[in-house]
Order: sequence, then C-alpha cells, then structure tokens
Amino acid sequence: MTKKVELFIPCFVDQLYPETAFNTIKLLEKAGCQVDYNPEQTCCGQPAYNAGFWDNAKTVGRQFLTNFSDEHYVVSPSASCVGMVKSGYNDLFTNSTEHNKCRNIQRHIYELSDFLINVLKVENFGAELVGTAVYHDSCSALRECKIKDEPRRLLSHVGGLEVVEMRDQETCCGFGGSFSVKFEGISSAMVEQKVKNAEAVHADYIISTDASCLLQIQAYIDKNNIPIQTMHLADVLASGWANI
Repeated sequence: MTKKVELFIPCFVDQLYPETAFNTIKLLEKAGCQVDYNPEQTCCGQPAYNAGFWDNAKTVGRQFLTNFSDEHYVVSPSASCVGMVKSGYNDLFTNSTEHNKCRNIQRHIYELSDFLINVLKVENFGAELVGTAVYHDSCSALRECKIKDEPRRLLSHVGGLEVVEMRDQETCCGFGGSFSVKFEGISSAMVEQKVKNAEAVHADYIISTDASCLLQIQAYIDKNNIPIQTMHLADVLASGWANI
C-alpha cells in the first residue's frame, strides 16, 4: 500500500542545498511513497526558539501546524528541525488551542533515515559512492530524535563506500545556530577538532543528516583547503542512480 507523505523542507535546505530536497523526494518515491509538498511552508521556528524569542517562535510554529496535516506522515531531511517539532513545540503549544493537533503531528513527523528504516523498512537504494566516510552524529539527531543506527544501516548498503568511526564521534561540530556567531572562537575550535578526527581516519567524506552541521564543517574544510567533502545522507543514498 502506497504511503502518503508530506514533505517538510527546512530553510537551510531550501536556500542552500535544494538538491538535497529533490533527492529526498526521489528516495521516498523509490521507496513507494506518494510525496506531497506544500509551497506555503516556511520555517519550524527553531532559530527564534533557540534565541529565546518564544513568542516569535510560536507565531512561526503555529503556521507550521497550519501547513501540515495530522493525518499523514511528515518527513524531513533534517533531524534538527524534526527535533524542534518533537521537543521544542512542547514548550510552545502544551495546553494551548493547538495542543491536540501539535501532539498528532509530533507523533507523525520523522527524520528521513528514521522513516526509511523504522516505518518503510527499506535499507538498500542501490546507491554507489567510492571512498571512505565518517558519519557525523548531529546533536539533534542523537539526543532529540534518538537516531544513531539508522543512517549507518542505510550507508552500509552503499556500494564502494567504507564507513569508519572517528574519535569523539558524538561530539558537537560547533554550529549550534547563533552559538557559532556569538562564540566564534569556541565554535571554530570544535569544528577544527571534528575535521581533524575525520582526517585521522583518512576520510574522503563526512556525512550527516543535518545541512547546518555540514555547512559549518564544509566552511572549515574550504578555508583550510582540506581534501574532504561533506555530503547529506540523502545525497549519498541518491548517488549512482538518481540522475541516470
């Protein structure tokens, strides 16, 4: 039976990594889903929420709850934004007029790898990517969405790709939204260590479920001319077949 999925594309992906959005659609369709995209969608409210502007976050979050139904799965290629809806919305909408719809959407929203593995039960997309990779556990994926094995199971089926673990695997990359701006020195030291740990295991790729982490890591890589490439999980899983 075909599953109907509503696609949530976060601001970061929409503005900076649109190809990741298209590859997410290709993956879901290849897995047998009917994918719907509401062009009225905007942000989940996470930037305002993290900065302490909860009234503004609630306004944006209310629009999110309007733009998505509570009848279908909502899937996003961003653990950070899914984590915001699953956790942050508890602060914004508990015992409000949106309480019930919020709870229903929270039960139906999934990060991409979580949905592919635990709902669709699909692991192998026939992807191919030659090289050695490390998987970066984003803070939101690991701590808010409880995602760890799912991306690794999907990557284990990518032809030609060897996935290895690196030191301090679960340590933050230093992005944290406004944290990287307010505490630039600390943020830079954190991302430097993350990249050095990847270099130590001779990684060709750093893969993650969060575009924001990848932006932070890739900026350091480009600044220092390091021969490593960052890739979103969706782009890896679409490699070798999606553009044929």
